[in-house]
Amino acid sequence: MTNQERFHAVLDFQPADRLPNYELGAWPQVYEQWEQEGLPPGVLYQHWFEGEPFFGLERRAFAAINYSMHPAFPEEVLDEDERYVTIRHANGIISKALKEGSIGGARMCMDQYIAHPVTDRASFREIAKRYDPTQPTRYPLWWDEQTRMWQGRDYPLFLLTNATFGLYSQLRSWVGTEEISYLFYDDPAFVEEMIEFATDFFLQLVEPALQHVQFDAFNFFEDLAGKGGPLISPAIFRRFFLPSYQRVTARLRRAGIRHIWYDSDGDVEVLIPLLIEAGITCLWPMEQACGMDPVRLRGIYGRDMAYAGGIDKRALMRDKRAIDEELQAKVPPLLESGGYIPFVDHTVPPEVSYENFLYYLDVKRRMIGQDAVLAG
Repeated sequence: MTNQERFHAVLDFQPADRLPNYELGAWPQVYEQWEQEGLPPGVLYQHWFEGEPFFGLERRAFAAINYSMHPAFPEEVLDEDERYVTIRHANGIISKALKEGSIGGARMCMDQYIAHPVTDRASFREIAKRYDPTQPTRYPLWWDEQTRMWQGRDYPLFLLTNATFGLYSQLRSWVGTEEISYLFYDDPAFVEEMIEFATDFFLQLVEPALQHVQFDAFNFFEDLAGKGGPLISPAIFRRFFLPSYQRVTARLRRAGIRHIWYDSDGDVEVLIPLLIEAGITCLWPMEQACGMDPVRLRGIYGRDMAYAGGIDKRALMRDKRAIDEELQAKVPPLLESGGYIPFVDHTVPPEVSYENFLYYLDVKRRMIGQDAVLAG
């Protein structure tokens, strides 16, 4: 089977020669550590989503259509001392960040968010001017060349890049987590206006791509939950978000996109019935510290939802026995039922040694059947 055929078969709960081999990536700080432990220089952590031959990670592709503000805000350092830097980012958010241990813009801890670009209807009207879906710069200069290349591909192709578009995540980026939490109650009409605008913009933006390219999958980037559960209730989800999710998924399905992923850290279990109703087909990365056990959830929701991820990063921090036990607990039962692609439940943190990661990959390859297929 090709990578593309295998991707569809697994997510459709159909027989496949083996499971795909994907991983999210690793913290940039990991690479400094791993190179001291034997990793050859030049292996790029940024490419894990699209495949990394050195680790046996397989090819995927993502259509890099520009969803962001245009023009963007000029990035500006507003304040800086020995430990912290305060920055206005391209999306208009102002945050204070710890400098120690930062590599390539990746921090050792989350930024402190100080201000967001939308504070009221007037500021939203100004921000909306930066979202013109017809701007030529939305599509790459080499778009026609890419579409020709994709016609003969044997690997899955996602509409947009990862961590690009979501409904809740867009509100959070414009308004802020605390502020949007109040707005659901204080000004629901304003929230509905922003969600409708984001949905209209997305659908207009991707329409030319849907007309000319057959995509395999699309991913909603949301990150709307923590260990204690989602940041919005099922009632909020149903009232504010469900209709727009259904608008998007209905258009994507008419375009032949079969697999619609939903990316959220944290515990989103209470929202799964609504995600199914919204047209979501695959939930990831299944963060284990939050109890998102794909084996348990398969027993509840059956084939209504596929899963990706779900391998506890904390097991990789410990020892080989812990890695064996974690993979054995997840892969064999879900390999039998289908609808599952195993990988670490987030990016690999610095606490994971290079030796442990290589061992994890080796065991996983054998369990998913990759070694046997490559040898054959």
